[in-house]
Order: sequence, then C-alpha cells, then structure tokens
Amino acid sequence: MSGLGSPVAMLKAMLARVPLILKTALLHGMHLSPVSGKQDLRTELTVAIIRSFITMTLPVSKQQKGSMRDPGIKGPMWVSKVTLPQPEDDVQEAVIKAIEDLKVGDETYNIPGVGPVEAEWTGHRNGVGKNAPQPDVSEEEKYARLRKETPSDAVILYFHGGAYFLMDPCTHRQQVAHLSKRTGMPVLSVRYRLAPQHPFPAALVDALVAYLSLLAPPAGALHAAVPANKIVLAGDSAGGNLSLVLLQTLLTLQRIAPTVRFHGRDVPIALPAGVATSSPWCDITRSMPSVVDNAVYDYLAPPTQRYESGAKFRAPNLPDDAVWPRDPPRVDFYAHASACIHPLVSPLAGRREIWKDAPPVFMTVGEEGLADEGLVLARKMHQAGVPVVVEQFEGMPHCFGLIMIGTPAGRRFWDGWARFCREAVAGQVTASGALTYLGFKLRSTRDVPLDEAVSLTDEEVDRRLRESAQWRLEGELHLQQQFAKAKL
Repeated sequence: MSGLGSPVAMLKAMLARVPLILKTALLHGMHLSPVSGKQDLRTELTVAIIRSFITMTLPVSKQQKGSMRDPGIKGPMWVSKVTLPQPEDDVQEAVIKAIEDLKVGDETYNIPGVGPVEAEWTGHRNGVGKNAPQPDVSEEEKYARLRKETPSDAVILYFHGGAYFLMDPCTHRQQVAHLSKRTGMPVLSVRYRLAPQHPFPAALVDALVAYLSLLAPPAGALHAAVPANKIVLAGDSAGGNLSLVLLQTLLTLQRIAPTVRFHGRDVPIALPAGVATSSPWCDITRSMPSVVDNAVYDYLAPPTQRYESGAKFRAPNLPDDAVWPRDPPRVDFYAHASACIHPLVSPLAGRREIWKDAPPVFMTVGEEGLADEGLVLARKMHQAGVPVVVEQFEGMPHCFGLIMIGTPAGRRFWDGWARFCREAVAGQVTASGALTYLGFKLRSTRDVPLDEAVSLTDEEVDRRLRESAQWRLEGELHLQQQFAKAKL
C-alpha cells in the first residue's frame, strides 16, 4: 500500500479493484465462495481487498515508508510523544545473557547497541468528535490531560505488528486508543527498531528498555514508577511475538541475572501482571500446516517456498535498495538463519520449561495461517502450569479484531482482550485449561481442552522446526558463498 498517500491514489486503487469486489460479492451471494459458511460478505471482502494490496515486489525501503505513513492525531485519543533516554549497555548485556542461556546450537546474531527509544503514551479522550484535533499544547500537558482522563494505576506496554519490518505506533493509534478506552488504562506504544536494518535482537533490547523505564523511570520522565504487577505486555502479530519473547527474557533473567543496572540504579527483574496477544507470530519459519491449510480464510499468503520442494531456500527476490540485501546477505529480514528457531526469535521452539512461573497469558487467533503455532504454544504454556486464556474465532483472518473493530466478532474479541487486561492487574485471571472456540457469526461456543486443541504432536512440531531451520541455514550459506565469489 506504499503508493496510497492521497485520497486520489486510494480512489484509483479501489476503482481498479471493482472487478475483484464484484466477483467476490457474486460468488458469495451464490454460495460458491470457498469460504461460504465461515465468513460473511464483509469479512470476505475485507480479506480479498487486503490480500490484493499486500505486495512483496517493491524495494524494502518503499514498503517500510508506505506502511509507516502517519495519519495524524485526531478524534477521541490523547497521544503524548516521548523519548526514553539511552541507558547503560547493561540492558544489552542482559539480553545477550538470556540469548546465550537459551541457545541450543551455534546461533549467531548481531550486537545491536543500546539507544534512546521513542514511544507514544496513548489514551482515550472523552467528549470529542472523530475529527477533533489535539490541542496545541506541550507533550507534558498532553500527558497530564491523558492521565486525568485515564487515572488507572496500571499500564499496558504495547508492541505493534508488521512482521518486524513494517508499521509503527502511528499506524496503531486507533486500536491502541480503543484498548485504552476498553481497559481504562494508559498505553505506552513503543517504536522499536525494525529489520532488516536492525535484526534480532534490536527490537528485544528496545522492548526491555521500555519495560525497565516503566519500573524505574529515568530522570525527567513524565510518568511515575509502575509496579511490575500493574503492567500488561500486549501486542499483535510480530508485536505479540515481542511481548512473548520479552516475557521469556524476564523469566530467564530472574533465574540467571536478577538485577540490571539501569540509569545508575540496580533494578530487580520483576514479572508483569500478564501478556495479552492477538494473532501472535510464534514461528518465524512459518513451518506449521495451518500456514497453507488456512490460507483461504486469511489475507496473509502462504510461503512461496516449501521445504518439501527440495529446492534451496532463497532470500526474498526484491529490487535492491539501501536497505536490502544486507552485507553479508541473509535469507530472512529479521534474524540470521542460524537463529531462526532460537526461543527468543520463535517462541514456539522453546522448551515448555521456559514458561514455568510465567504470569497469565491471553491469546486470540482466527482460522488463520498462524493458528497452529499459537495453539501449540498455548498448549506448552498450559502444560508448564501457566494460566492461559485462549480464544479462536471460526473463519476469521489474521488480527481480525484490529481491522474489523465494529463487527460482532471484533466486538467480542475486544471484550475478551480488555477483560483479560483488567483481570490480570487485579490478580483475578481464571484459566480453564480449555480453548474457547467461537463459531461463525458467534452462533455457537464450545470449549476444547488445550491438550486437544491442535492435532500436531510436540515431536512433529520440533521436526518441522528443525527441518525448516536447516533448510534456511543451507540456503543462507549458499547465498553468502555466492556473494563472496561475486566480490572477488
């Protein structure tokens, strides 16, 4: 969608899709659609249109720029922009300790450095229309007014989605403000560093800086210290991944290095009240069956390459620019191939014991490509004794609740997400050990034991992950050999 910066461009793009819209509506009305009985017309049109806009043919820098276009700040939201100051290198060292502790082989990764982290305090603004501008006052005054309307002592720390290389807090303001409205809590939405310029673990370092900044605010911060048991980590898609791997990092640090030097203080590592995710990306390799089996319901296309083909894994074939390919080259935007199934890259790959003593976790998925990985991870957590609240919506695409807020399924999604956040900070989460499966149009609800929610065995999951990781590693080594020869 990188070329849709003006109303005229958007109108032209939509006019070009009129045949697609008419075809989709006709097939749906004749009950000839492959998703009949699982998606209503609005959902099917939404999926078809988004799918038609998603392109991987533009240079990465253009994709990034298009996905991060700032829509401005207006309507029923408060946004106060802040910069969390750069702390000591101890934060990066803590992340590296966690990475090394959880290694299972010869994973390699970049040393990202530590820097300041930009973020947006976001809250619901009462009594204004949808086009009302923000007052022309300082960021400090905006924060003060936000807190006056959102006086909760709890905070949601939010990480946006976008496959770790797209989007920004500005693209998620409407959803984050809605989350604040539904929970009554202010939200700190983090502008973490994006791949491929900043691969793993740069985003994780930034996430830990943001979390520690809530626990122990540096001098000049707008906010007061927030106790860990009043913080909920939240995110969608890649942001759900980041929420989960931040939790894994905290669990690991509690065990091996329970304090971190942060702006001149030794800050104890404490766990948040909970983690709330929407369609979390738990397997960077995308090697579970649902990425193909559920593609008909989703706007995220299945991988164009499959391990079973026998061909070498290739890097995305995109026009060169200053951002991609990298030097030395990689086959994945986010991580070295050797690290693609490290637990802090793909949380699905971690041992269930990693999750022992974790706080409650909420997970919502649709009937989408990422469903298997989310449900298997939820099963692992449950088996480790973690209170897990899991909901799956029949026929719904990736992150449906964020893109279709006003639909019945969207409203039900927000009911569950917000309820979990409120109950987590109150210490009142009740987990049944079952998946709540919500049928088409919410006409039915049934509980499925988490141990039975997905048919994949742990052994099959591990085999798929290992084979996919080895395939990527061999492809990356071949690519680097070609690159080295070309430089001779």
